[in-house]
Amino acid sequence: QVQLVESGGGWVQPGGSLRLSCVASGFTFTNYAIKWYRQGPGKEREWVARITDTGGWTNYAESVKGRFSISRDNAKNTVYLQMTSLKPEDTAVYYCHAHWALTYRAYWGQGTQVTVSS
Repeated sequence: QVQLVESGGGWVQPGGSLRLSCVASGFTFTNYAIKWYRQGPGKEREWVARITDTGGWTNYAESVKGRFSISRDNAKNTVYLQMTSLKPEDTAVYYCHAHWALTYRAYWGQGTQVTVSS
């Protein structure tokens, strides 16, 4: 059974930090690039960050560049999103997405809520 399970969300004050995790199972994790997306209240889902299957290349949306960092541990089938200097506009449900370009297979997690407020 294919699963992507996000965790680590919660409430944090502006300027704070959180680390999200996404644990994969049921597929060959090392074949897949991973992206984080988010969807804020009343907004469309937007891409936040991505990392290649080997972890050798990363890319970020302009809105989070310099504040967020994506990484992966292929031995643990896990991807992380380290979020620092959080702002109220970072409030959203954060989703993990796995994509294998060779086969176009893709999977979504169920999301984890991040709330930034004072």
